[in-house]
Order: sequence, then structure tokens, then C-alpha cells
Amino acid sequence: MDMETTYFFVGIKGTGMSALALILNDKGCKVVGSDIEKYTFTQRGLEQAGIKILPFDENNITPGMTIVAGNAFGDDQVEIAKAKEMGLKVLTYPQVVEMLIEETTSIGVAGAHGKTSTTGLLAHVLSGVSPTSYLVGDGTGKGIPDARFFVFEADEYRRHFAGYHPDYTIMTNIDFDHPDYFTGIEDVCDAFQELADHTKKALFVWGEDEHLRQLKAKVPVYYYGTAANDDIRAENIKRTTNGSSFDVYLKDEFLGNFTIPLFGKHNVLNSLAVIAVSHMEKIEAKAVASELMTFKGVKRRFSEKKIADMVIIDDYAHHPSEIAATIDAARQQYPAKKIIAVFQPHTFSRTVALMDDFAKSLDLADKVYLTEIFSSIREHDGKISAADLGKKITKGGAVLQLDNMSPLLDYHDDVVIFMGAGDIPKYEQAYEELLSNLSLKNN
Repeated sequence: MDMETTYFFVGIKGTGMSALALILNDKGCKVVGSDIEKYTFTQRGLEQAGIKILPFDENNITPGMTIVAGNAFGDDQVEIAKAKEMGLKVLTYPQVVEMLIEETTSIGVAGAHGKTSTTGLLAHVLSGVSPTSYLVGDGTGKGIPDARFFVFEADEYRRHFAGYHPDYTIMTNIDFDHPDYFTGIEDVCDAFQELADHTKKALFVWGEDEHLRQLKAKVPVYYYGTAANDDIRAENIKRTTNGSSFDVYLKDEFLGNFTIPLFGKHNVLNSLAVIAVSHMEKIEAKAVASELMTFKGVKRRFSEKKIADMVIIDDYAHHPSEIAATIDAARQQYPAKKIIAVFQPHTFSRTVALMDDFAKSLDLADKVYLTEIFSSIREHDGKISAADLGKKITKGGAVLQLDNMSPLLDYHDDVVIFMGAGDIPKYEQAYEELLSNLSLKNN
């Protein structure tokens, strides 16, 4: 990294971009950026770091800057066009991440689901034992000038991870997501194969994923999971309302007993991947176990609060597999309570492609409500609506409106999970206000 140049981030509020901006700022680089003026949850961290956020304007670009272009922006964006006209260096987000990868022992975390939670967990554990820089998909980033490790989330969308060459790669699963880009599951597998080919030291992959089992690699591949043929196994799993504990074996070698304050089978698997990488880097099992116990989670992944007599959980889940995992986690933590799911479908293309799977996963809840589909800037309006999904759901499926969240007031001493990748937090906030006002009146 050049400490003399100013790095200008186009689209700095994006989750990956904001995290990357924080890393460069921490490393001593000069950082500034631009974005829309609408508030996003990522901007607080940028503001706290003293990073200036400007509205899009070609006059923001000055001589000597290096431009970092967000993945959503092309050469026709006004600032990028001005930078090119001025002959300035324009780097993509993946190109800057690759620069960080080359400086350290790097661990990339890829997968259709679970990569943010796993990246956050790995960053937390390694930070506790050695200087670690990290880039997490919830907008969290930290740069350490002389870091031993760099932990980063590797996103498969539009093959953004194709230019990465990490020392280690964790792959949590392969699934058909992003139907607006990938042609099918074979296309997704091809993208993951490319990342496997670029990995320098070892791969850690979930052993129960049939697609991951078919990947070829020039480096050792370690399968993690709960099956007898997995290299790194969790056995004697105990799931309680306080979290999960399990024994870990590498082949026949006992690595130790580990406890996590997290819920759901998927978090046991994520922890296994973290334990495996740590073991390969000769970090003591006791130190790993100690760090696992203090993990608080990542933003918008099973974030919970209590208002009146209700538990409210906020989760980024926007794919059938993620919905099932989130409901499973809620059942573990709150086995005696009714689980109400409020789901915002994200993009028309995903809703059409996976409609039956969405209905099946949502029906794992006791009652289901939907919001209208959150449409993406990447696609045009579809010919379907949330009501079409609602018809396939047996546990409800009514569509809620932002100005009338009162149907949720029928539930008491229960759990409501708000799930989605769009603006679902608006609906959660509207419900919380209703609930708070009702609680005040009753008291």
C-alpha cells in the first residue's frame, strides 16, 4: 500500500467497501469516499474512523488519487470516468483485497451461506492470539500494519473471488444462488473450482456437500463435518439453550472439547473450520477454545433483543438454506416458545427460481408472514409478488404492510424473526415501535 496517495472509494458504504476502507485507514493510508446520502448501517464505523463520505460528484476526484471502484459501478460512473480521463489509477475492490492477501498469511472464506459468520468467527479467534487484519461482509474491517494473518470473506457473485490467491481457503458450501448471474449449479461449481486452483497451502471444505467433494486441488483438502469419513470431525455434540459443545478429532487425533455461545448446527460446522485452520497454523487448542467462548456474533446474523414479552431476532437470511438454519438456531435457544417468521423475499429472480424451497424452509416456523419482494437494482420488476409465495406456505403466508404491523401484536411471550437482505429492518423497527407503545400503555 502507498501511504502517500489518497485512496478514493466509489461506493464506500457497501459492506465490503466500507470494511476495506477501514482496513486501509487503520494501516495509515489516506482514505475518502463517495456514496448515496441515504443512511446505511455501515456508515457509522466510517464516521467513527474519521473517513469523509461525499455525495457522488466528478469534482471529488483530484490529481494523485488512486480510485477503488465498488463492484456495482462501471466506467460510466461520473467519478470513475473523470479519474480515467485524468489518467489516474483505478483499482477494483478484488484487486485491492489481493494486495492485502499478498502481504500476509491469508485465509479466504467462501460459500453460498455462512461465509460472513465464519469469517467473523475466524477473525475473532486469530485476533486473540496473533496480529490479524480482517475483512468481514457485515461491513467490519480492521487493518494491522504488521499483521501475521489476513482473514477475508471471498464472495462468489460475478466471480469476484477469481483474482484471489489465498494461502488457505475455507468453503462452507456450494448452492445455486444469484440466478441473475450464474446459469446453474455447474456454473457455480466452476467458479469455486477456480478459487480452489488458486489456493496455495490447503483447502478446508464441508464434507457433506456433494459439490465440494468433487472439487480437485493441487494442495491438501481437509473435509470437516460430523460424518465418519470427514478428516476434522465434531463428535458428542450437545446443544443447549446456552450454546453448543463438542469434541473435535483430526483423523484419530483428539484435539479437545470446545464450547461456543452460538446456536444451530451450522455454527458447530463454522467453528470446526476455524479450529482446523488454527490447528494447521500451530495455534494451541486451549487458546482457540478460550477465544471461541467470547465470540459475540456478526451484524445482522441472529442479532437479538427483548422488547416487552417478545424476543426479536434480526437475520440476513435470504436463501432457503439460511432460513432453515436460522429457524433451527431459534428452536435450540427458545425450545418452549412459538417461532414467528417475517420474511422479505430478495430479488424477483431468486424468488421465482427457489419458490418451492422458500415455502418448505419457512414452514419450519410456527407462523409465517411476508413483506413485498425487495427488488434489486440488478433486475427489472417481475411478474410475481410475495402473495404468490404466500399461497405455497402452509403456516400462514399473509403479506404485511409497513404501515400496519399490528397482526404481530397477537403474539405474546414468543419469538419473531425478521429475515431478509433488503430493507426488512424498516419493518422490524415499525413493529418494535408498536410493541413499545403498547407496553407503555399497559404499564
